[in-house]
Amino acid sequence: MKAIAVLPGKPNSIHIRDVPDPPMSPEHVLVQTIRVGLCGTDADIARGEYGQAPPGDEYLVLGHENFGVVLETGSQVTEFAKGDFVVSTVRRPCGSCYNCEHGESDFCTTGKYTERGIMRRHGFMSERYSEVPLYMNKIAPQVAPVGVLLEPMSVVEKGIDQAFRIQRRVHWEPAQVAVLGAGPVGILAAAILRNQDLPCVVVGREESGGFQSQIVEMIGGEYFSVGDSSVCELGKKYKQIDLIVEATGSPRVAFDAMQILSPNGALCLLSVTGGHIDQSEPIAVINQDLVLRNNVVFGSVNANVRHFRMGAQHFVEIEQKWPGALARLITNKLPMTAYQDWFDRKIKGIKTTLEFAGDAASGEVAA
Repeated sequence: MKAIAVLPGKPNSIHIRDVPDPPMSPEHVLVQTIRVGLCGTDADIARGEYGQAPPGDEYLVLGHENFGVVLETGSQVTEFAKGDFVVSTVRRPCGSCYNCEHGESDFCTTGKYTERGIMRRHGFMSERYSEVPLYMNKIAPQVAPVGVLLEPMSVVEKGIDQAFRIQRRVHWEPAQVAVLGAGPVGILAAAILRNQDLPCVVVGREESGGFQSQIVEMIGGEYFSVGDSSVCELGKKYKQIDLIVEATGSPRVAFDAMQILSPNGALCLLSVTGGHIDQSEPIAVINQDLVLRNNVVFGSVNANVRHFRMGAQHFVEIEQKWPGALARLITNKLPMTAYQDWFDRKIKGIKTTLEFAGDAASGEVAA
């Protein structure tokens, strides 16, 4: 079968190749890939900055944002049936630490976990893949058009879930929340927060009235354009911001966010920033504010099975409240053979997917 792969550590080695059919056993499910989402992690791996091949292979099949349909189930599988729409999780446990043994591989302490399409385990950019039910999630047919967004949705679910768990330290009823970044992760975060009826402002660089702000307004959020200004401008408009979810990819924004957080507030950092950037920050003021205001700043990455299931359920609830809003995030659907257009940055928009089977296989209406 065909797959899109890289030679990890070798820049610009991305290519289509023939790979073996996925293994099957009585415990496995065979899935036909319908589409795979593209994100910055895929671009980093293609540039040779990240990623490792599975033991014994020189190549790594890319792809972690997945959506497919069940083709076949092993004789011992009872949870799934042919025709089910599914999304698989990404990380697999290390097999030795306490957190991994208790279903929280996203908190692995050894670093020996594997991740499909990223770290020591082949991904989903292939015509078919196999998986065990533990790491699979059903997608309701009515939200099939946004099923490929479940992986980034799960990351946001975890971050927001952790914020509320941390804030059990105090009586906390957030009156205003802010999401920094109006890309897929930021808008998904806003959708989750609005689904909880929380007032939410999304901060982006695009001018108001653009495509991103339209989606935010569809779900009842407010859009705040900063253009070339600092996020600190947001703090001048909102005197109380109790929860901030940062999803910009900019390290400067993280420090700006610390300066506008209200007393007893929480800041969740979701960006994985690379490179080497040196710049001055008012660290004494930031440190003093964090201490005197009892603020919390924490990072969150990846997600476990529970957060994938939360995301799948919230997709249904969000679709019922704001039909078609999340589907608008998928702005480009490319044939899998046109992958290079995205990696060469020829494609603009919010979210781009590679189509392996297309709408005919999924029964979807094109977004």
